[in-house]
Amino acid sequence: MTEPAATAATAQVAQGSFLTLHYRLAGPAGDVINTFESKPATLSVGSGQLSPALEARLIGLPEGARSTFELPAGEAFGERNPQMQQWVAKKLLDQMGDPQDEYHVGEVVEFATPDGLGTYAGAVMQVRGDGALCMDFNHPLAGQPVTFEVQIIGVL
Repeated sequence: MTEPAATAATAQVAQGSFLTLHYRLAGPAGDVINTFESKPATLSVGSGQLSPALEARLIGLPEGARSTFELPAGEAFGERNPQMQQWVAKKLLDQMGDPQDEYHVGEVVEFATPDGLGTYAGAVMQVRGDGALCMDFNHPLAGQPVTFEVQIIGVL
């Protein structure tokens, strides 16, 4: 008598898993990022590529799962911090890019980190007559309720 063949267990997301997935982050004003219409994303759980609150929603999901999570205001990206709104001198912007660049309210500007190994972004809130910009370095969804939709394509 032969035993039935063992079925392969479906991989589940765990801390340290390497994922291929589609995801969508949306706030009250609509999508901030949506990979469902383009190439899937790849990330490593626990590496800081997603906020801890979003990663927590992924843990335990099986490969092939598609889920939507509603996170209350401030949970996904923290509360808005007024200290993250700062004036940036035009002189600094000229050194980082093209001195002929013009900046407009709502535009997102990317800055190099002090070590030069990464970048961060800020949204222009106000432009003064001397060209200085009031920048908001809060995450665009900070202090807002967030919809997080995910489809797990592969788990390693």
